[in-house]
Amino acid sequence: MAASVGRQCLRLLRGIEPWRSSLLHCENTAVSHFLQSLRKLPVRGFYTNARRVHTAPARTLSLLRPLPVLLVTGGGYAGYRQYEKYRERELEKLGLEIPPKLAGHWEVALYKSVPTRLLSRAWGRLNQVELPHWLRRPVYSLYIWTFGVNMKEAAVEDLHHYRNLSEFFRRKLKPQARPVCGLHSVISPSDGKILNFGQVKNCEVEQVKGVTYSLESFLGPRTSTDDLPFPPATPCGSFRNQLVTREGNELYHCVIYLAPGDYHCFHSPTDWTVSHRRHFPGSLMSVNPGMARWIKELFCHNERVVLTGDWKHGFFSLTAVGATNVGSIRIYFDRDLHTNSPRYSKGSYNDFSFVTHTNKEGIPMRKGEHLGEFNLGSTIVLIFEAPKDFNFKLKAGQKIRFGEALGSL
Repeated sequence: MAASVGRQCLRLLRGIEPWRSSLLHCENTAVSHFLQSLRKLPVRGFYTNARRVHTAPARTLSLLRPLPVLLVTGGGYAGYRQYEKYRERELEKLGLEIPPKLAGHWEVALYKSVPTRLLSRAWGRLNQVELPHWLRRPVYSLYIWTFGVNMKEAAVEDLHHYRNLSEFFRRKLKPQARPVCGLHSVISPSDGKILNFGQVKNCEVEQVKGVTYSLESFLGPRTSTDDLPFPPATPCGSFRNQLVTREGNELYHCVIYLAPGDYHCFHSPTDWTVSHRRHFPGSLMSVNPGMARWIKELFCHNERVVLTGDWKHGFFSLTAVGATNVGSIRIYFDRDLHTNSPRYSKGSYNDFSFVTHTNKEGIPMRKGEHLGEFNLGSTIVLIFEAPKDFNFKLKAGQKIRFGEALGSL
């Protein structure tokens, strides 16, 4: 078996060489064309006090033709990246673990410089534009074909019913399409793909295997406000200890990625009480599994809404993480929440307490109850306290649907 795996790995690695040679040939060809265009430029000379200088008229700069050079080199790089992804998938099929290649600080900074918040606001406005009746079926059919949407589960299957893209994204399901599991204490709040799950150790949470983010950076700094579920502290261990309120309990997490074709609403994963909301305006980078493997602390960079409270075993939180073209995060019982708004700046956060003088507990949520929605696809992160014998009923990478079991005691 080991010899067979070794031979397949060697074939994969040997396959890189001819591909790399063709890439180098394309680059060399582009460079040679560039140099030949330089030689064809008419030049003129003039003298300075130091030496003779040769220049080309400005009107001849168009002969340089940089577009073919950019297309060849850019296309070659994109092709190389696609081949790298293909090779990684093949090695994963053979059971070989591939260490993640993390983006550098300059790459993250360059990505964050893209005006994704502005683009997402523009996309949101485009989604609100009412489509002509005759255009609805071809537009929605293209989306259904591209992302594999199952319209048989939709409460309204007629595509002409949805006036705009926003209504189509937020379509409701038939009541029997997602039965809620009553045997397990925690269910999936949404459709999606399990990126990671397990115990939180050393105040670091895995967004995917091998790539982590800080628990305190994700949930935000603690304050001395009495109505917050976590009191102030500074050391990392103390932060985790303040979340774990009962002796013998551990802190667990689960990350669910919602693809564009998934059902976009999310529900309460258990019976709990929401006491506080914290909104982090931030970037709106893509959160697909490939990006989660590439950018460390991706979820801490992005805009997110953190709901915290308590369930029967202690601390419980659900965080809705925004993404590119998913700046709109809606919580049904929170009318004061406005995400991807220009009035909020990156790096800040704003708090809201649901505990008042007239409501001493907060917002009670029943398992499976409607909680909120995205406008395209994004990520849900659960972080909660539970006894040590809590067990997840999951496998990393598996597809899951709202109402199915995440874990139980």
